[in-house]
Amino acid sequence: MKFLKSVTVLLLLSIVALGCTNEASQDGNNISEELSYDQELAAELGADEYGMRRYVVALLKSGPNREHDEETAQKLQEGHMSNIRRLATEGKLIVAGPFLGDGELRGIYIFDVSSVEEARELTETDPAIQAGRLEMELHPWYGSAGLKKVNEIHSQISKENP
Repeated sequence: MKFLKSVTVLLLLSIVALGCTNEASQDGNNISEELSYDQELAAELGADEYGMRRYVVALLKSGPNREHDEETAQKLQEGHMSNIRRLATEGKLIVAGPFLGDGELRGIYIFDVSSVEEARELTETDPAIQAGRLEMELHPWYGSAGLKKVNEIHSQISKENP
């Protein structure tokens, strides 16, 4: 359990680092000094004065019921992916992706919702959750409002949608 918490902390710190613009440029100047604040964009994204906002992070873990035959497991995975696409299209799911490897921690979601309870209701629409193949651990999280643009950018760079 300690390992899982350490991985979670490292993952969240990595996500936060990606959302930050406070990096040094090649000439040693601070890039954030070169950027200009866009009040309209900040308002559109619901950013606070730090360019941040509240989300709910979901860690997908192996559930107690993983003994499905291959055909059932495939159908559950297809339903899981369909549910991810639906939530992203509705604007409720900002980020989703699997962890590599075959450990207990299977993936991550970042929900654009105001409460853990709302995120829980959304996770319960997933066939893999309903079947016990996956389970979710939900946490309120404070991150860059710029994450709300991830799906728009992703659609411009992906040739296929799983």
